[in-house]
Amino acid sequence: MEELVKRKIKEIHRGNKNAFGDIVEFYKDKVFQICFRMVGNRSEAEDIAQETFIRAYINIGNYNMDKKFSTWLYRIATNLCIDRLRKKKADYSLDAEVTGTEGLTMYSQIPSADPLPEDAVAYMEFQDFLQRELLALPEKYRTAIILKYMEELSLNEISEILDLPVGTVKTHIHRGREA
Repeated sequence: MEELVKRKIKEIHRGNKNAFGDIVEFYKDKVFQICFRMVGNRSEAEDIAQETFIRAYINIGNYNMDKKFSTWLYRIATNLCIDRLRKKKADYSLDAEVTGTEGLTMYSQIPSADPLPEDAVAYMEFQDFLQRELLALPEKYRTAIILKYMEELSLNEISEILDLPVGTVKTHIHRGREA
């Protein structure tokens, strides 16, 4: 996949602006998931994911072709999420009732692949628990936990994304699990 992406980047450098659309298609779901897990709000995650791709397109000339593109892109996404979280303290709750509905929370808006009703309930309860626990973690631990366990990135990739030594990443993951 990385080789295909690097070919697309070379096409962009040669003037084919449409090649970036293919890159967006490759990574849009992963970037959205990272953003959603970090900010806990679908609308904000969509905005941040879109901003991630805009920033990546604008700064594609700064991308080092010797490094993994996905790491560079995920770093942009996590930095934008961290910036958004710092600028705006949470004034919403995923447990809050959705306006105009009776008893529906934001968790009920999480799409599913049409599982059995009992599976859907178990899944929603687990997602509710997981999201609550993630949002309760300090930002630095939450980011490391999400990248390690949700996005299944290696310690080296997380280290590059967060611009931290691998030992510090290990500490953040350990402390995040403890918390």
